[in-house]
Amino acid sequence: MPESYPLTFRERTRWILDRRQGIARDADLSPQRVSHSLRETEPDGLGGFASILTLFLTNRECPWRCLMCDLWRHTLGHPIRPGDVLRQIDDALAADSASSPVRPDWLKLYNAGSFFDSGAIPREDLDGIARRASSFRRLVVECHPTLVGPRILPFRDALGCETRLEVAMGLETAHPEVLERLNKGFGLPEFARACDFLKREGVDIRVFVLLRPPFMDEETGLDWAIRSTRHAFDCGADVVTLIPTRDGNGAMEALRASGDYAPPRISSLEAALRAGLGLRRGRVFADTWDLHRFCADAGEAAESKARLERWNRLQDPDPGEPGH
Repeated sequence: MPESYPLTFRERTRWILDRRQGIARDADLSPQRVSHSLRETEPDGLGGFASILTLFLTNRECPWRCLMCDLWRHTLGHPIRPGDVLRQIDDALAADSASSPVRPDWLKLYNAGSFFDSGAIPREDLDGIARRASSFRRLVVECHPTLVGPRILPFRDALGCETRLEVAMGLETAHPEVLERLNKGFGLPEFARACDFLKREGVDIRVFVLLRPPFMDEETGLDWAIRSTRHAFDCGADVVTLIPTRDGNGAMEALRASGDYAPPRISSLEAALRAGLGLRRGRVFADTWDLHRFCADAGEAAESKARLERWNRLQDPDPGEPGH
């Protein structure tokens, strides 16, 4: 660990914030509009495919200061008001309906933080969100593991029996020392307790795992991505998404300069996905957003992206395909 990277949570938080200087937030954000929306297709775990509408809600910044996170760049510098999220969802659903006659099967609501953080999603809006989501077969939201608990249950119940709730959590890594250095504010026991609660209450689990977080070399990063995928399934995950660790938030650039972080190779992402799918314990996906950042050659990046997206769709690497 570099001498400049602090040892305590409080000191690390200040170190991370200090390295944001000069990096601007998105200027074109409104509490009345989602920051972004997209249509996706994903294997549904039942042998078919689900059409998904993903809404990136405009919200306040997450109170946790995770070392590698750059989502704060796409948030407001202040809390939203009750009713703002409902207006965002209504506007986005209307726009999606106008652009496509086919209604999506699932809805994902991501708010660059925790859905069950009352400072982010006002409690008085939860029933209205549940009513709007109850026409979808599944609702996926994100949450910090320490906020998982009984507060989730009234919302789950308000969705009704026709809509399945899925909670996405960032494990990032099962390496206990590196997890602590990431400044996530939880350890492996807290993550396991959150998963146990969700499974007991009939809530599905999606887990995010980082490929080559800071303080790992390429080989170690790949090894721990595979171990972390296995750990997520051990804890009850239904889905694991592998995310190559990116820079772009100031702190990661500082660690890159000190030699404590380097972007993973695209070949490692392929190897991690292949290994995860080989476990046959649940769905595993590779995040292919901005994949060209991990490859110097544009043609190679395009080929790898097409290959990874095919594996994501089939949930099985092409038989006999040579390694890359």
